[in-house]
Amino acid sequence: MGVSIIRHTSESLVIQENADPDVLRDLSHFFAKLVPEDGKSYIHDAEGPDDMSAHIRSALTRTSEQIPVAHGRLVLGTWQGVYLWEHRQRSHQRQVVIHVQGC
Repeated sequence: MGVSIIRHTSESLVIQENADPDVLRDLSHFFAKLVPEDGKSYIHDAEGPDDMSAHIRSALTRTSEQIPVAHGRLVLGTWQGVYLWEHRQRSHQRQVVIHVQGC
């Protein structure tokens, strides 16, 4: 079993379709409508107008995943991929911690 966690509060780990990039674009557009980055809707803006919206998006998704490992590979579906989804506009240095536990 592989367990991974992202050590930040404004990004997510998601398992999603990896065959068609439109899926990720559509998810991004959906979250932009659901949680706008207008800079006016939130009190917390210590790191800019996208600060609080990034925290909300992270709260609505996942920051950790458990994925089975067999024969040295992640056991994912045919069309699945694991994505680190940054919810901030500018890039940041991030850390993912992965723990693999075997039998």
